[in-house]
Amino acid sequence: MHRDGSPLPGPTGQLVGRDHDLVLMREFVDEALLCGGALLLSGDAGVGKTVLLDAAAERAHGAGARVVRAAGVEFESTISFSGLHQVLQPLFAGIEGLSDPYRNALGAALGLDQGAPSDQLLVANAVLTLFAQGAAERPLLVVVDDLPWLDRASATVLGFVARRLGGSRVGVLGAYRSGEGSFFEHGGVPRHHVQPLGRAAAAALIESRSPSLAPRVRERLLTEAQGNPLALLELPTALSSTQRSGAGMPELLPLSRRLQAVFASRVEALPASTRLLLLYAVLDGTGDLRVLASAGSEATRMEDLSDAERAGLVYVDESTGRLAFRHPLTRSAVVELSTSDQRREVHRALAAYRTDRPDRRAWHLAHAAVEPDEDVAVLLEQVARANVRRGDAGGAINALLRAAELSPRGYERSRRIAEAAYLGADLTGDLRDVPRLLEEARLADGGRAGPLVAAVAAAHHILLSGEGDLDTAHRLLVGAIRMQHQPYDATDPTMINALYTLAWLCQSSQRAELWQPLHTALSLVKPGIPDQLALALSTMADPARTAPPALAKLDEAITSLDREVDPVRVIRIAMTSLYVDRLPGCRTALRRVLREGRDNSSLAVEIQGLVYLGRDHFAAGEWDELEAQATQGRDLGEAHSYQLLSTEFLYQRALVAAARGDEATTRALTDEMTLWATPRGVGSYLSCASHARALAAIGRGRFEDAYRHASAISRPGELASHVPPALFVVMDLVEAAVRTGRIKEAAAHAAVAREAGIDAISPRLALLVKASAAIAAVDHDATALFEEALAVPGTDRWPFELARVRLAYAERLRRAKATSEARTQLGDAIDAFERLGARPWAARAGNELRATGLSLGAAGTSGPASLTPQQREIAMLAAAGLTNKQIAERLFLSPRTVAAHLRQLFPKLGVASRAALRDALAHLPPE
Repeated sequence: MHRDGSPLPGPTGQLVGRDHDLVLMREFVDEALLCGGALLLSGDAGVGKTVLLDAAAERAHGAGARVVRAAGVEFESTISFSGLHQVLQPLFAGIEGLSDPYRNALGAALGLDQGAPSDQLLVANAVLTLFAQGAAERPLLVVVDDLPWLDRASATVLGFVARRLGGSRVGVLGAYRSGEGSFFEHGGVPRHHVQPLGRAAAAALIESRSPSLAPRVRERLLTEAQGNPLALLELPTALSSTQRSGAGMPELLPLSRRLQAVFASRVEALPASTRLLLLYAVLDGTGDLRVLASAGSEATRMEDLSDAERAGLVYVDESTGRLAFRHPLTRSAVVELSTSDQRREVHRALAAYRTDRPDRRAWHLAHAAVEPDEDVAVLLEQVARANVRRGDAGGAINALLRAAELSPRGYERSRRIAEAAYLGADLTGDLRDVPRLLEEARLADGGRAGPLVAAVAAAHHILLSGEGDLDTAHRLLVGAIRMQHQPYDATDPTMINALYTLAWLCQSSQRAELWQPLHTALSLVKPGIPDQLALALSTMADPARTAPPALAKLDEAITSLDREVDPVRVIRIAMTSLYVDRLPGCRTALRRVLREGRDNSSLAVEIQGLVYLGRDHFAAGEWDELEAQATQGRDLGEAHSYQLLSTEFLYQRALVAAARGDEATTRALTDEMTLWATPRGVGSYLSCASHARALAAIGRGRFEDAYRHASAISRPGELASHVPPALFVVMDLVEAAVRTGRIKEAAAHAAVAREAGIDAISPRLALLVKASAAIAAVDHDATALFEEALAVPGTDRWPFELARVRLAYAERLRRAKATSEARTQLGDAIDAFERLGARPWAARAGNELRATGLSLGAAGTSGPASLTPQQREIAMLAAAGLTNKQIAERLFLSPRTVAAHLRQLFPKLGVASRAALRDALAHLPPE
């Protein structure tokens, strides 16, 4: 077995089932060593990414190139430039040959000297130069595994370098697990997704390595391993001889949990002294055998490693002399099987040994601490200062926040939080008064006013830009709020903005525990919580449980928007309306905000306006408008580093792609969302990605996948607390459950949605809840329930959901031999699906119609009747001679959006220019 547990070469000397991947590796290495380049491998845990990295490294060695290898390590992920230190260690001799600025920048970043502060751009250029310098003698291949565990500073630098290797004879090859985020920016770097093995290859692999398995055991493992090589190799080893023969086969867990259990069982089988020594190795993270020999306790000896080596869990890398784990899940299992007392003891021992590395020593002591400790807080503050000098503001913020948590005195806690706030805000240089506010915080015991302003700006920036994670922003803002004089003043705009920002952070995280500090703060607001803030919280936090009593007040607020001149209040009411289906009433005000935002150069307001209009466009079935608008919003967000809002437009486009059956686009967009959201803790977009994936899977009839994705948002039989998207996947989960034979789960989920009363929130939710009950019902009850769902007034505002319900009803009617009634429902559903361009759904409905004995040709998708209302209006104005700019001003759109609409409508009308529009529209039917 190779180092990551991937399969060894088969009998022919080739990796089983990896011919295509190996060809790609050879082509990449050959090209990179000739003219430079980068490639990223992604794939599930155990799919064989590391063995492909090995193959590439062997190819490069054979070509006479120099190969440098590194891997992200969990513990080192908080230590700035630790990953870069791994990569560059074999190249340290070349640093002396760099120019003074580059040499000093690398020296400071890597902790080799006490040079002046350096920014990451200078460090990145220094690394690029060092690589090019090294490749002048012979080509260089840099191989980095486990990218998600790289510290942020190293990931940023290596991402910069990877995009600038053309003509350099330097190759960078990286690997990361699918679904895990990374601070390594993937944009502009080619990617290759390593697929599971095909059925034939998987069978050949398991036959070659476990030939004694009974045929039915082999078949079951093939089915449940789903082509994952690591599962194919490891799962048989967890079976007893009796089970291998086919008797007493255990019920296996889903793949990811099953693999975790395999690793845990192998670690548990080791002697206690060996497990303890492995814990030292994991928490140290460097693989340095000298650390294990010197820092280990009296209960451990280096000989204890032999049991782990014989078990195939670890090995000593001959090229570096360092201990390495064969798979990341082994490290996870070691930590999970340890106790908190053991972990603290090991951290204390490592801190005692690491006197030569102040940053490591400080973090080890911080992990070992169980109560406030000023000495450790001081050490962390020194780490923060060093991180600033090395250009890593994010690492400095984390160190200062942990130092604040460990500070026994309120003044020191206040000062450290204020400094963290300052660094957070200073990422963009927005707060011009921050130095003065920070000085006030240092001088005053508690510095009540200063830190809050800085913390609000810093948290807002972290949230919008994605420069940090939500936990950091949450801790920063909660700490600053707690330092204010109590009770909090309800008329203080800084405090109210802080509470709004904290609510937005909590909602973006979708973790119930993060809301508790906000509720505590709200209880201290006097004389009471402002109405608008209370209204927002009722629908943002947990709308399934708190929204219904507030809807009358929200409807009143929406009615008043026509007179509202404050764009921030319009945006906040739209935000309040999002999860209770009140966005249609906000449209006019949002379009006004869009226009005024452009006039006043208020970019954040403009982008947020596009966000809420886009959500409403999808609900209303105006998908062409959404596509054009989402492209505009994404471009604006990317250009100005509004990464959170940019990710929203990925979600909107993914929904359209999913509904229209574009699986490649859906996958690309949701992968990008997941990669960005995971390391930053933005749970809302992880739910959004699951929503789009579930929708795509249902459309294609992959109901097992749909069930898995929908269940990731909310488990069957419960409406997940503080996860608003759970409201809108009720029918997805119920339908997928029924289609996969999980009848009890379907009924339980339909029942919990009905009992929660969410059908009182909006016509759409009433439609979905009642239809879910019908889908889960036995046949003789279903008809009445479907009729009840379709009788809900106002549901035509949501044409896609309505058509889906009609389709589900028609399927049930056809099975009940009610052919005529089924045809009526199918006709309406097909019309809607074809108008929306929802091809898989239209095909599914067409199949049902054919099953009733009728066939239906494709509906017309051209001519004036195929235009959307907005396209029709734009076409009429363009035919009248208005320019794109004039049309944009009249309809509150951007000229770019107008141009996109014209490109879409020209083929529908069969024209190639504006000049032909008048004749094409001559027979346009009246609205």
